[in-house]
Amino acid sequence: MNDTNHTPRVRAVLADDERLMREQLRSRLTEVWPDLDIVAEAKNGIEAVELVKEHKPDLVFLDIRMPGLTGVDAARQIAQLPEDEDWLLPEIVFITAYDQYAVEAFEQGVADYVLKPAERERLQVTVERVKKRLSQRHSNEPVPDDGKPAAPMQQLLHKLSAQLNPGSAPAYLQWIQATVGQAIQMIPVEDVLFFISDEKYTRVQTATLEALIRKPIKELVDELDPKLFWQIHRSTLVNVKAINGITRDFRGRQLVGVKGLTEKLEVSRSYTHLFKGM
Repeated sequence: MNDTNHTPRVRAVLADDERLMREQLRSRLTEVWPDLDIVAEAKNGIEAVELVKEHKPDLVFLDIRMPGLTGVDAARQIAQLPEDEDWLLPEIVFITAYDQYAVEAFEQGVADYVLKPAERERLQVTVERVKKRLSQRHSNEPVPDDGKPAAPMQQLLHKLSAQLNPGSAPAYLQWIQATVGQAIQMIPVEDVLFFISDEKYTRVQTATLEALIRKPIKELVDELDPKLFWQIHRSTLVNVKAINGITRDFRGRQLVGVKGLTEKLEVSRSYTHLFKGM
């Protein structure tokens, strides 16, 4: 069944370790978004990730504090799942009982939040935001610039992790030990223009050399400063300071230009919001 825009019904997964909270959220969503299909419910973060893999929803509601994996940790794993032609990574809405985890982190518009208990009026705002983002993602039109700086999901998740675990600020990688020819070389992280992975290796590109490491992108995402390195594709991280422009190819895909190189890096559809208005 299609809506008036001829787009498929939106499918969602709910994750909260409190059954009553899940029931209340489901009831409220039925009121404000009757066409939403809630395809599965999870009792913890581990179940949430598995259900997203299984059902490939458009939207996930994640309680921030859950056993097994927190909602933030679950979101990190979900953000690394492989996309395909028929499925983009889902929009994330966090559920929290604590204001301090909400307002500042979500002002950047990468995700949204619902305070417990979910009130109809506030949930309606979230639903409208999610509908708008889903519509923009599934169209080939560029996302209009609303004047706010874009930020990658990983940066928001790092910020939330710091709030959830005060006093445990992450120590980001400063050096990369990589293979250059037959030699091992220590490369300052700030010198890396981008990382790009294939099935076996990750390529480390600087202005003067190309090296290989065995560490996958999903590990590097958590080990690199998200303010310096943005994930623009499941297999690509780029140094923000190395970006010199965004273009589109004949298929409408965004391509990132890198200072000093002719090579272009493809931006997958889930990350096009990083370059709003470009």
